[in-house]
Amino acid sequence: MTTTVTFRLAALLSLAALVGCGAPPAADSNAGLTAELTRVAERFRSEHGLPGLAVGVMKDGVVVLRRGFGTTRVGGGDSVTSQTIFHMASITKPFVATAVLQLVERGDVDLDAPLGAYLPGFRIQGAGADGITVRQTLSHTAGFPDVTDYAWDRPEYDDGALARWVATLADSTLIGPPGGQWQYSNIGFEVLAHLVATVAGEPFEDYVQANILTPLGMRKSTLLMTDVDSTLLAFGSEADSSGAFVATAAYPYNRRHAGSSTLHANVDDMIRWARANFHHGYLEGVSILDPTSYERLWHPERDITEDLRARLGGELPYSKVEQALSWFLFTWRGHRLVNHSGGDLGFRSDLILVPEETTAVVVMMNGGGDARALATELLALVVGPATP
Repeated sequence: MTTTVTFRLAALLSLAALVGCGAPPAADSNAGLTAELTRVAERFRSEHGLPGLAVGVMKDGVVVLRRGFGTTRVGGGDSVTSQTIFHMASITKPFVATAVLQLVERGDVDLDAPLGAYLPGFRIQGAGADGITVRQTLSHTAGFPDVTDYAWDRPEYDDGALARWVATLADSTLIGPPGGQWQYSNIGFEVLAHLVATVAGEPFEDYVQANILTPLGMRKSTLLMTDVDSTLLAFGSEADSSGAFVATAAYPYNRRHAGSSTLHANVDDMIRWARANFHHGYLEGVSILDPTSYERLWHPERDITEDLRARLGGELPYSKVEQALSWFLFTWRGHRLVNHSGGDLGFRSDLILVPEETTAVVVMMNGGGDARALATELLALVVGPATP
């Protein structure tokens, strides 16, 4: 499914952000900003013909926009709200990294140990494959290739789907030596999800639910399609040859790809996720990570500016791009951003954090489109003029 790979590469680059300063303002002082953000989102959906989208914007710790636009499916469905559930695609990956860091804190995993220390049966062809470390996998420098067929039209729903798929990698070959080139790889995060499941002794989805989603009060979020509230679900679409959106033939869900793709969430829950990250894993009396773990999670592992410039064949809108553990770190308008985006068949999403200013934007679409473009426009309204 080469189109899916294209979606994911586009999603990888769907990154932008903003910054603000000072004490949280009174809610009514943001009325003008809220109106302008709403106007921009409504215009974007209309201009691009999207069935629906949902947006959340936080400025200086205050939510200034939390709402939906359009409908949950092409040609009908319910109105999208801040509670509408979207397939989040690769925004799943920071949840994988958080789960791994939890196991590191418990002494069950060492970031610089080889994968084989925790997955004795794991095999992939290529020089140095036995030495691939957890850290390299989290930072897309393990040499893994990428998925070419997500089998969305052949979904597997049982607990063994992920392990079976990881076992098939024994017939695959690394594209380079571990620790060498940077190569964004969904395969690596499927392997990490399998590692979490193996070390924790329970299905990956159950671990994330019990140790991240439920403690943070992300009540409608889940990695399991069978647990999604179907009354709130958005359905995907892509533009046909005429540019009109049509419903996708398959829904992008398959438990073999739980580590790269299967998070389902809404704006309300993603705002909670943003707050928890702003406070280094702490939210409303609950801590899912020790604050010191963020020194690892958001530490730049590699400058990938030139890698992306070469991939795109031109200039980037960011002066610097660095790879952290799953997250991407950007310099934009003089501001430091923490980001991950998502793109799968029928869905696009973008999450941008500015931790130093407790400012965030999340965009979710149930149609193929440029989530980055909308996120950038919304964020520019919040951050204001560029910093010299």
